[in-house]
Amino acid sequence: MHPVTHFLVGWTVAGASGLEKRDRAIVSIAGIAPDFDGAGVVVELATRESNTPLLWWSEYHHVLGHNLAFGLIVFLAAALFARRRLLTAILSFFVLHLHLLCDLIGSRGPDGFQWPIPYFWPFLPNVEWVWSHQWALNAWPNFVITIVLLSATFFLAWKKGFSPLEIISNQADQLFVGAFRKRFGTPQM
Repeated sequence: MHPVTHFLVGWTVAGASGLEKRDRAIVSIAGIAPDFDGAGVVVELATRESNTPLLWWSEYHHVLGHNLAFGLIVFLAAALFARRRLLTAILSFFVLHLHLLCDLIGSRGPDGFQWPIPYFWPFLPNVEWVWSHQWALNAWPNFVITIVLLSATFFLAWKKGFSPLEIISNQADQLFVGAFRKRFGTPQM
């Protein structure tokens, strides 16, 4: 699925959990963390015309971050940096696995390539999970899921008084929440 959708999955889980701002950010980042290995596309594009191209995206995207070992690293990092350590670590591990599930069901490329999930990499590098009915990245179910998650994000902003913008700017977050509350009224707590 699209990285924005993965982020919204993490944000929705974090926002509904009762965590404070820092821990919500950790869980939200955990939802998108498996795709950090996609940054290799920059190096690959920069070196593709050279004598020794670095195929960091082609060879490592959906490998380095899409496995149990990376999930355990995210769990430990979340526990290390969170205020509510155990809950944040568990939710981070959970949203990382939701990321893997979403990729398993809805990330087929335009050329028909189905992204396998090497869940047990590096311990069992030849074991990969693929779902034969994986729909395309731009298929309607992905759009529906993203719209539902955006709706949940807007609802949480209105109801709880915070949005994903709080990760970047408190002022932008307050303006965003204020716009929703001005339009739909202040929720009864």
